[in-house]
Amino acid sequence: MTEPDPKADLRSYLQSARDALLWKLEGLSEYDARRPLTPTGTNLLGLVKHVAGVELGYLGDTFGRPSGEPMPWLEDGAESNADMWATADESRAYIVDLYRRAWAHSDATIDALALDTVGRVPWWPDGRNEVTLHHAVVRVIADTHRHAGHADIIRELVDGAVGMNQGNDSMAQGDSAWWENHRSRLERTAREAGRGA
Repeated sequence: MTEPDPKADLRSYLQSARDALLWKLEGLSEYDARRPLTPTGTNLLGLVKHVAGVELGYLGDTFGRPSGEPMPWLEDGAESNADMWATADESRAYIVDLYRRAWAHSDATIDALALDTVGRVPWWPDGRNEVTLHHAVVRVIADTHRHAGHADIIRELVDGAVGMNQGNDSMAQGDSAWWENHRSRLERTAREAGRGA
């Protein structure tokens, strides 16, 4: 049995979420990558932009390792929610490249520091803003996986594509007729349960 490597475990879970999130953009038009599909405007490219900022903040600035990446959507006076959508001037290539640079910067922080290194989250209140690198990495993993789940649903709404990653859709086997029957059955069950409540 090999010695456990906590950093390798954390990086593996973080990278799987990163890869899943970017995979959701593959093969989509510019419109579909940006299109808001929930009442709050959730969209695929905006999710990628958001997690890039999350990584640069929690795994960079928090540990005194600023990336130098300009992120005007996070500055004082920026439009509310500006990190959750890409402007027409922010190309998909730019946002994806920013995210890849963010994760390289995050990985360098993980490599350089011990997991018990204490950092200070600049946007948290003084006196309650200290975190260990371990805590910050777990927080980023949880946030990225959460948004990868959002992306999975958004992508399904765009074109029906589902799955955890390329080659592993993690779904029950069934053709489109099977899925339509399954969904119809769930709708009938929900209505029946609703009438009985």
